[in-house]
Amino acid sequence: MTPEEIFSTMQNLIAEQFALDPSEITQASSFTDDLGADSVDLVELVMAMEEEFDLDEIQEDDLAQLKTVGDCVKFLAAKLNQ
Repeated sequence: MTPEEIFSTMQNLIAEQFALDPSEITQASSFTDDLGADSVDLVELVMAMEEEFDLDEIQEDDLAQLKTVGDCVKFLAAKLNQ
């Protein structure tokens, strides 16, 4: 899966989760600052990501590094292309 495909999928997941238009979501969007996510939103998003991308549970250490949509795309690209 290419980074572009991952980003497109993430846009749709985030849009659905946070009731936004996908076009409002960019790679630079910060989950907390730009998208208004709280800790519950982020937990739900992580569970949706794990399900959508068929991943094992994402570790706390990894989650702490994921501040923007672009961070998630890079993380997922690395995980999926191992």
